[in-house]
Amino acid sequence: MKQYKYPKKEDWKSLCERPLQKQESLESQIKQVFSEVEKKGDKALKYFTEQFDKVSIQDVKVSESEINDAEQFVSDELKSAIKLASENIRKFHNSQQEEKKIIETTEGVFCWRESRAIENIGIYIPGGTAPLFSTVLMLGIPANIAGCQNVALCSPPDKNGKINPAILFTANLIGIKNIFKVGGSQAIAGLTFGTETIPKVDKIFGPGNQYVTAAKQLALNYNVAIDIPAGPSEVLVIADETSIAEFVASDLLSQAEHGTDSQVILLSNSEKIIDEIHIEIQQQLSGLPRKDIAEIALQNSKSILFNSIDEAIEFSNYYAPEHLILAIENAENFTNKITNAGSVFLGNYSPESAGDYASGTNHTLPTNGFAKNYNGVSLDSFVKKITFQNITKKGIRNLGKTIEVMAEAEELTAHKNAVSIRLKSLEKASTGSA
Repeated sequence: MKQYKYPKKEDWKSLCERPLQKQESLESQIKQVFSEVEKKGDKALKYFTEQFDKVSIQDVKVSESEINDAEQFVSDELKSAIKLASENIRKFHNSQQEEKKIIETTEGVFCWRESRAIENIGIYIPGGTAPLFSTVLMLGIPANIAGCQNVALCSPPDKNGKINPAILFTANLIGIKNIFKVGGSQAIAGLTFGTETIPKVDKIFGPGNQYVTAAKQLALNYNVAIDIPAGPSEVLVIADETSIAEFVASDLLSQAEHGTDSQVILLSNSEKIIDEIHIEIQQQLSGLPRKDIAEIALQNSKSILFNSIDEAIEFSNYYAPEHLILAIENAENFTNKITNAGSVFLGNYSPESAGDYASGTNHTLPTNGFAKNYNGVSLDSFVKKITFQNITKKGIRNLGKTIEVMAEAEELTAHKNAVSIRLKSLEKASTGSA
């Protein structure tokens, strides 16, 4: 990790730069994949799977027998862990349901909004060096709670043409049956256009590499929504002298092992604790199976010494991390100062990996500074909010003049007439009855 001390504010921008991703020919390649999948459907999916994943698949869709057989390859211990995590995630996301509230804005004018599920959902689950079965829970459970009618899950096959059994077990556990052996940009294209096998969806969720990320951005051009702009994983830890160095080091490494383009940031008001954490990182790093990946990520990472915790928090808000850990004394007292972060973890005993797996919060979060204007995935991500209004005769009498004046000022006569005609009708009826 690169070390910095008491940086000036004019240097903060450069300190917040993320690792650059290679973009050479990326856009043209993704467009070619989309074009072929749109024209040739499943045939193109199979072709690109063989080209990019080096495996030939006969059937794009996972069979029911494959789903059932996967259970025997998942240990009882892992099954129990997945079930407990599932319960916590469901409990937290269930709490996000809103009751309908009818508001009388003016006497006789009633307004409210109701949630409607997005009917067709696509979920992408990476299956490369780290098959993210936990993401199946994070996306499938709120989709189920929201009432999404059709959920299609895509994940790349391994060298044997199979999807990781933990992914299949988890999907089956929460009721996802439409599972497809296709990954990368071709999976996003399949969900965008629909093929003979994969259904067209209205919104695509899930993380992925730079090809998947670019493909999701392209899907927007075809009226398919996406969850959030995604990029390499990141964590920022703010530590003070009450921090436990080995805990902080483990949190930093837990993100560094995600990928070579991940970034971890350590901020502190104590040079002593920074030095202790650096020593711990090196000690723990040597025992990691993904050591080579973490080492490269650490080259893009930084530790920064500040004058105070308040200044460190100010820098964190400027950086807008995906994950923020406040490993400081009385961390709860600082929450009102956090304005930009995907998910926040308070105190020495709240590791970021708890949110990744089982505490209940969602781990699909904005990266690359997008926490300044996006929140993480929640139940709301799977629904649309439709507004309703019901205006009574008294309501249109009370509000009508206001509408007429505003419409006339904007020179929209038909808008004004839509109210005036009603008011005249009510006045005529009232006079007639008299």
